[in-house]
Amino acid sequence: MARTREFDTEAAVSRAMELFWTRGYEATSVRDLTQHLGIGQGSLYAAFGDKDGLYRAALEHYRTTLAAAALRSLEQEADARAAIRTLLTERIRIAAEHGGQGCLAVNAACERLPQDAATRRTVRDMQDATREALTEVLRAAMERGEIATRHDPHTVAAFLVTFLNGLLVSSKITPDAPALEPLVELALTTLD
Repeated sequence: MARTREFDTEAAVSRAMELFWTRGYEATSVRDLTQHLGIGQGSLYAAFGDKDGLYRAALEHYRTTLAAAALRSLEQEADARAAIRTLLTERIRIAAEHGGQGCLAVNAACERLPQDAATRRTVRDMQDATREALTEVLRAAMERGEIATRHDPHTVAAFLVTFLNGLLVSSKITPDAPALEPLVELALTTLD
């Protein structure tokens, strides 16, 4: 008779996400994971297959929670410029926390690519979703006459995603959100 799983897998994935985010994939051992999650190695393998499986689940959890919340924040502001400013500054603030942990998705890209195709797909999906959401915000703002129409909204959105990625890497080097926020203002001039 098979034993039932004796731990909350969703909570385990969330805790694993925190550990991978803080330490990175390579510096996190299976032993670190089992100790941090309070589960046995057999339970980890039964639930996730292996460390890679748990890492993929942690990235997916990041995508469906924190990354999705960031995109929802774009819809909460009536003004496109304010919405984009909020998105960028909030991502910087989160990335600069805890001594500069950065962004889990950007960290994953820097550490695991180009070799890890599954990580590439997950990170690309997150970046595509951000670019598409920004494109829609920019397109609507252009139609309202709120921002300049001299650039294609898709290109501006791609620039903002690329700019954000650079800021998130910079937040690991300089984990000081107030020092990085003026750069957001400069990037927003592309909307003029």
